Amino acid sequence: MNILEKQNCPECKSMLIDDMQNGEIICSGCGVVVDDQIADFGPETTSSNYEDKMRLARATGQTTYSQHDLGITTEISISAKDFSGKTINHDVANQMHNLRKWQQRVRVSSPRERRLANVLTKMGATCDSLGLSRNVLETASMIYRNLDEHVDVKGKSVASITAATIYMACKQCDVVRSLEEICRGICLAKDVKSKTKLAARYYRTMVMEMGHLHAPVVTMDKYISKIANMTQTEVRVERLALEIAEKTKDSSIADGKAPNGIAAAYLYVASMLLGQNVLQRDVSSIAGVTEVTIRNRCKDILTCYKLQITLRPSLAN
Repeated sequence: MNILEKQNCPECKSMLIDDMQNGEIICSGCGVVVDDQIADFGPETTSSNYEDKMRLARATGQTTYSQHDLGITTEISISAKDFSGKTINHDVANQMHNLRKWQQRVRVSSPRERRLANVLTKMGATCDSLGLSRNVLETASMIYRNLDEHVDVKGKSVASITAATIYMACKQCDVVRSLEEICRGICLAKDVKSKTKLAARYYRTMVMEMGHLHAPVVTMDKYISKIANMTQTEVRVERLALEIAEKTKDSSIADGKAPNGIAAAYLYVASMLLGQNVLQRDVSSIAGVTEVTIRNRCKDILTCYKLQITLRPSLAN
């Protein structure tokens, strides 16, 4: 609502309020409706869901970097009916089909726009399959656009450059995803190893060209939270694992070892201390390590430190 300072209510001379949602001008004092013929700038239909309300809006100033045209292009619908629900005749339908075809061609007229559209489409599909947030997708899109302006990406593998860009975006957004996990969500299982190696080379090139000399360090609690969420571990187990990791962070347990194995070991030790039935097989499959690695890391933790847990006594019935 907006307050109209230059107009007053004809009844009580109070200030008027412009109700844009209902299309009315009302009095702030007595509540009388002065005018109900102003333009309605609300959504096409009312909805209690915020996503539906934004989707049904008449117009929006929101743009997205995840589309090559920034999401501001009007698309021609494929429907065979007009706005009133009547069926379009055959000649008009063929004409709309030709217009739709030429619109798609004009949108990606140059090879650079076509390559940008392919990479951004692959990037969006990969983020959806990996369950990454919208923030990661927008960050990855901005990184690739900056890379396309400074480096010639012509001839590079679409899958590998997409994986390298998403990996850099995950590091900037503090999201724990390995390069192998991202490549596994893009290409086939037989091509994961080669695509990961190529994506690692692209990532090093991006770091040198774009000036990111020091990548953000992902702490151990990020790995523990990731594995706990993927294994649906109880909150108290995750909390105890984070506490153990905090108490033992100054030791040399994690020197030269994969952080996934250390985080899985912390979760397994915490589950055993709390009496939870967590299988090593489940934790190892999620963490991407073997069961032997988890047992060795647990042995290192228990050997270097003496753990003691105090439980709150339960009340008698």
